[in-house]
Formats: sequence, C-alpha cells, structure tokens
Amino acid sequence: MFDKNDQKRDAFMLKRGFSKKGYDWWWHSFTAIDSKTGEEKQFFIEFFVINPKYGKKYPVFGNTQGALTKKDRPSYVMIKAGCWGEDHVQLHRFYGVKKVIIKPGSPFVIKAGRCYLSENETCGVINVTKNAAKEHPEWMSDSGKMEWKIKINKEIAYNVGYGAGKVMRELQGFDMYWHAEGMKSMYSGTITLNGRVYYVIPEKSYGYADKNWGRDFTSPWLWLSSNKLYSRMKNEELDNSVFDIGGGRPRVFGIPLEGKLLGGFYYEGKEYDYNFSKVWTLSRQRFICKETEDKVIWKVWLENNKSVMKINVICNKKDMILVNYVAPDGTKKHDRLWNGGNGKAVIKLYDKHSYGLQLKDIVEARNVGCEYGEYAK
Repeated sequence: MFDKNDQKRDAFMLKRGFSKKGYDWWWHSFTAIDSKTGEEKQFFIEFFVINPKYGKKYPVFGNTQGALTKKDRPSYVMIKAGCWGEDHVQLHRFYGVKKVIIKPGSPFVIKAGRCYLSENETCGVINVTKNAAKEHPEWMSDSGKMEWKIKINKEIAYNVGYGAGKVMRELQGFDMYWHAEGMKSMYSGTITLNGRVYYVIPEKSYGYADKNWGRDFTSPWLWLSSNKLYSRMKNEELDNSVFDIGGGRPRVFGIPLEGKLLGGFYYEGKEYDYNFSKVWTLSRQRFICKETEDKVIWKVWLENNKSVMKINVICNKKDMILVNYVAPDGTKKHDRLWNGGNGKAVIKLYDKHSYGLQLKDIVEARNVGCEYGEYAK
C-alpha cells in the first residue's frame, strides 16, 4: 500500500549533517482558470531551504551565485513561484534563515515575510523588477509579480515506504529523499500574475504536492505525474486516479543505484506499485529521456509481479522552464533541468495472468508535471 498519509515525512528535515550540507523543499503545482478568458494555466509554488546551519539574517549565496570564496556555502530560504506555458516565468525571493519561522515537527509551518506554507494553505507575494533581475543574477530569477492565497486538500498520497521511513531518515543514508503527501490534491483560491487574476477551483485544479530533501540532487533526474486522466477504453474521465514517477540514479550510503525509479499508479481505487526498494514485488524499470529541437520526450516501462505500465510523455520546450537550483555545496550542477506542467501522455496498463498480459486500459493524461535533466559535463 502506498496511499498512506504520513505528515511526519513533511516535517523539516535539515538536522545534524543535513543542516550543514542539505536542502529541503515543499513543492506544489496545480491548474488555475483565467478570470477573463476561462482558459487553463498551470502554476507552481515551492518553499526551499538550504544549509540552515550557516544561516544569517540575510541570504548567504553560494560560489556560483557570487560568493566571495569557493568555500562559501549557500544558506537561505528561497520562495519559488511561477507558471508554465509560452509566457512561462520563474520568480525567486530570498530570505535569511534567521529571519524565517520554521516550526519543527509535524504538522510543519514556514513563514518568511509575507510568504506562508502549511499542510493545508499557502499565501505569498514575489515581485522582481526587470532591473533587479538584471542586476542580481545570483537570484536566478525572471522578472514579474505573483501573489497567491491558496487552500490545500491532499487526497491521495504516494508513500515510498521504508526508504524514507524513520530509520532511514535518521541514518541520512540517501543523498535525496522523496515523499508525495498529496500526489492528488485539491487546491482552491486566487492567483494574481502580472495584474491578471486566476481562479483556482478544486475540481479543476488537478493538484500535486510533494517534498524532497537530502545532501545532493540526482542525475539523471526524472519526474512525471498527473491526475487529469481519461480512459480510452471506458470513454470517461478517471476522477479517482493519479500516477507519480520519480528517480533516476539514487545514491544510498555513497553507492549509486543505476536506473532506479519509484512509481505508483492509483487507478480508480486500485494501487499499482512499482517501487525498486520493494524487492519482493520483483519490480523492474527502464526509461529513456531525450531532447529534440522543440520537445522533451520520456519513455518509461515499469513492471512488478502482477502488472506492467508503459508510459510515453511529450512536452513542448516552449511551455517549459529550465528550473534553477543551487546544490548544498554551492555549485549549480543542473544547467538544463527541464521542468513543465503541460505535458501529454499515453499510458498502457496491463494485468499479468498465467496466460500472459491482459490490457487493463489505455489512458490519456494531460497537464502532466514533468522533469528531466542531467548534470552539466
């Protein structure tokens, strides 16, 4: 069972070694409706904390962000917000760690100036002028203004199991941990982006909420998720379904695990779990990710002892951003980490029987959250 809520995994994780070399972030993405045109638009909001042990009352930037020496490590709280589409934007606002309230334990709370996040709500404002974006490349930000006030209702979880359980969290064995407390979430509220108002309507929000934490990122880096799904075989919307896939090359106690993914498909109440750490399920994965001139393409094959899931995803580069993060050591390892929310996918789901595979459904997915990148060489 992966649909297990565990708010303890959403708690602030940067303790002991991770406090000096570590990051923790809470990610939210969802669809909103243009108040004037009625058109859909996909948004994201993230709260990101890095190396709090070195925190001051002002943001401390890393060596790739203009630090005085190569030994200087970044330490700040960064609020990231923006949208996907041809007019995509990625906005950043930074706070000194000692100016931010982070409630330890569960449920978590983060308050940085006018920006706030908890398990069930978020609000905030980011305003970056064109001159400021140009004069401060260390901000890694576009220009623009976004303000939001959103309620969050997390419905279905993707809990990866013991890999992010209490013991492994205490050991800090993985370089990168993942938990999706709300891989299917309902959002409601309003967003104002550059003066334009968008309404977030629960049943049309197709929301997603997860978190990552650790001492380093992964390369390759893959993420795919959507709960805007349509069954070709049933000719109907799948209102109680969602899939979520993440991973690439995890490292545990310094040992890289090649080509490993964590994936779950919650199909109308039935769970299909493809978790490499659950060896008793005979889980296996293969994936190919590539760029063309104008698209990013993912082909993923997942199998366990009871089923097979094949998924092909395409997202236009013109709708995506190259998402910006600095690693805890101060370097910017990912220069081409493609990130989108407008992907399209086709999923083929098969059940295994003694006589072979039986096609369960062919599912079309829209508003697919998608990510792919490898470290710069």
